[in-house]
Formats: sequence, structure tokens, C-alpha cells
Amino acid sequence: MHLSENEGIDGKRFVVTGGLGFVGSSLCLELVRRGAGEVRSLDPRISSPWSSDLLSSGVVCIQGDVTKKKDVEKALRGVDCVFHLASYGMSGKEMLQSGRVDEVNINGTCNILEVCHEFGVRRLVYVSTYNVVFGGKEIVNGNESLKYFPIDDHVDAYGRSKSIAEQLVLKNNGRPSKKNNDAHLYTCAIRPAAIYGPGEERHLPRILSLAKMGLVFFKVGDPSVKTDWVHVDNLVLALILASMGLLDDIPGREGHPVAAGQPYFICDGAPVNSFESIVSPILQSLGYKVPKITIDVKHALFMSRIFLVIYTMLYPWLNRWWLPQPLLLPAEVYKIGVTHYFSILKAREELGFVPMVSPRDGLAATIAYWQERKRRELDGPTIFAWLFVIIGMSAVFCAAYLPPIGPLKWVHALNLFVFRSYSVIRFVFLVSVVFHFGEGAYAWYLSRRVDPKNSKGWFWQTFALGIFSLRYLLKRARD
Repeated sequence: MHLSENEGIDGKRFVVTGGLGFVGSSLCLELVRRGAGEVRSLDPRISSPWSSDLLSSGVVCIQGDVTKKKDVEKALRGVDCVFHLASYGMSGKEMLQSGRVDEVNINGTCNILEVCHEFGVRRLVYVSTYNVVFGGKEIVNGNESLKYFPIDDHVDAYGRSKSIAEQLVLKNNGRPSKKNNDAHLYTCAIRPAAIYGPGEERHLPRILSLAKMGLVFFKVGDPSVKTDWVHVDNLVLALILASMGLLDDIPGREGHPVAAGQPYFICDGAPVNSFESIVSPILQSLGYKVPKITIDVKHALFMSRIFLVIYTMLYPWLNRWWLPQPLLLPAEVYKIGVTHYFSILKAREELGFVPMVSPRDGLAATIAYWQERKRRELDGPTIFAWLFVIIGMSAVFCAAYLPPIGPLKWVHALNLFVFRSYSVIRFVFLVSVVFHFGEGAYAWYLSRRVDPKNSKGWFWQTFALGIFSLRYLLKRARD
């Protein structure tokens, strides 16, 4: 397919569902750059880290939910092409909320299809996932001829719902408009690999937050396991090309768009081991410990099922901020522990897709982003330092000022064994408090020059942890 850079974009109106997200915002900005007449974002969020860039570029941000047909109608009225990116349940606690997953991924897609039919929208590009054909069985250099993974065999609601939604989208290809039989809706599905790049908000932030707390204990799967990744810019290019592939007025292909009814695997074209080639270099660049222990898929699955049971029992509180993300879930074990990578030959031949950003350059940009982000944020010790200091100070306080009742008896006994008398225990506690306050005050003073944006955070963290926190600020001052 040989078209101009802005074929089917210049002067046209577009809607991007999930437009405030990582990929959606990049797509919106690229459409604007290529001369789109109007770009609308449909997203339930009021704002995101990319909101200001979108608004300054002229993107119309509509707050709405794809599960509500009225919101979809408001966004899609009068548009030429829809990019349906909105989804739910990709990772973490979201994966366990099957009702919401089905509501967004299946019902929301049905609303998109119905409104496209009613309004005479001509092009719909659906962002799917590798998981429509992958469910834990090894795939080497797979292609689009692979059958869908059996619906009932999916271990997570996300893969199952995305498979159903993709099949609905492709079966609606060629559907005539409700108001104009001469206008048809042409659809295609893009199946991206794991997405990375500066600002990615699903995979890496979760891994790095665990690493910061010292909770990344092991790798999963053999080092020979390979999977695909795709840089955000490469994915955006594929989406743009897919929209061009749905044009029905290309000379020689009138009424027969090349991409109509077709799925496409999209990746960087260089399968790698996720831990060795992506996660470990990022952890090392940020000064976090790289796990040396490797556990096989069988044991990782056993562990993940324990988390699945625990978090299923905590279902009513899954949306609460205080409930941390599960360490691992079964579908995630398969994704990182079982080889599955695909060919991009079909996308190359039919859409002209060639990755612009190499894996090396993409990883370098991602590392630079996280290094800069770490410099801007409050740094600190692992969760084990927090537990050591909080439990230690609490134990000394209890022995110094609370009566030895019930379980406090052993706290008193332990402190007396170490400090020999109650007067020494009280002296140690008071001196510790004075030192903590002094270290906190010094941290506040130093951070006003080194990291003024986080000076309050440095004070309270150092007041709580003392030297365990202060040493990170001193290191930042030396650097």
C-alpha cells in the first residue's frame, strides 16, 4: 500500500476512545500533526499527564464512558474514523473485576459499533491484544492465520473479553450505514505486543514501584523465553497506517479496502527476554536491585493463584487506594514466562508498516525518562527499612511508657534484655526522637537547596526514618 503520509487524515474528523491514555494521547497528537481537521478524545477521566499537551494542540477532550451510548453518540457524531483504544482489565487489580472488564471491553465495543452504524462512520480501527490467540501455550513466530484461543480456556477476563470484542468488530466489517446504504463501515484490528516508551503507565510503573520497595525478588521463566514489545511510536504509526488501509476510494481498490476485516500483529520485530532485555537494564539504570533468583512457570503459577484467591476475597475493596497491587497473577505469569512472539510480515506487506524506533533507541529513551522522573520525585529506602524503624521505635515506646500487659510483656522483656533498665529505655527513646527531629530538620534545610519541590516530603520521611532516609538526600546532594 503506497499512499501519501497524510492520506485519509488531512481535513478529516477523528475520535480516539481512551484518548487521555498513554497510547491514545500520542495518537491524538500525531493525527493533529498530520493535519486532521478535528481530533476528539473520549475518556472517562477529567485529566491525565497528557491533558495539557492535548488541549494546547487543539484536541477536543470529551469526558465520557464507552459503556454509555449517549456519551458515544456525543463523541462520534459527524466523524470519519474511530480509533477504539478504550479498555479495562489489562493488569493488576483491574484483571479481577470481570464485571467491569466485560462492561467496558464488550458492551463498550458494541456501543461503538452500533453508533458507527447509525451515524455512517466509514472507518473503525480496533486496538486488540496478542491474548486473543495466546493463552499460555508457546507460539514461535506466529501469524494472523492462528485460530482464536478458546474462549472458555482464558485465565483472565481481559483476554476473553478482548477476543469477543475483536470478533465482533471484524464481523461488522462492510456493514452498510443505517441511513445511507452506499456508505459502509470498514473495520480492522491491531494486535499490539507489550507497549513501552517514555510515560508508559501500565507495566513498568508497577514493576518499578515494587523494585523501589525492594519487593522484586525473582524472575519468572527460563532466560531463553522470548516475547514481543512495541514502542509507542511504532504502535501509533501502525494505527495510522491501518486507518489508511480502510480507505475505500483508493484507485484500483474502490470499495475493497486492503485492511478491511483484517487483524494485524504489531511489534518492534525483535523478540527479547523481558527481564534480561527490558526490566533489568531499567532497574540497573535506576540503582535498584536486579533479582538473581529465577523460578519456573509452574511455581510462579502456584504463587500467582494464591494471590488470585486472596484478592478475590478482597473483591469489594479492589478499588481502594490502600489495597496494593497483587505481586503476580496467572495471566501475567504466562505473558512473561512463556515464549510467544509473532511476525509483522502481514502488516509490512499490506499496510507498509516498518518500525521507526529501534528497540535500542526505544529502551534508551525509556531509561532516560525514568531517570529524570526519579530525580524529580522523593527517593527513599525499601519497605524493609520502614518496617525496621517503625517497629523498632514502636517497641521502644511501648516498653518505655506502656504497662506490660498481654502481648506487650515480651516487648518489655526484649527491651530490658537489651537496655537493662526502664530508665535507659526511656532515655534511648527520647534521644532517638531528638535525633529523628534533628535529622528531619536538616533534611528540610538541605532539600530546600537540593530538591525544593519535595522539601516537605524529605522532612517527614527523614523524621520517620532518620539516617535511612537522610542518606538518600545526601547522595542526591553529592550528585
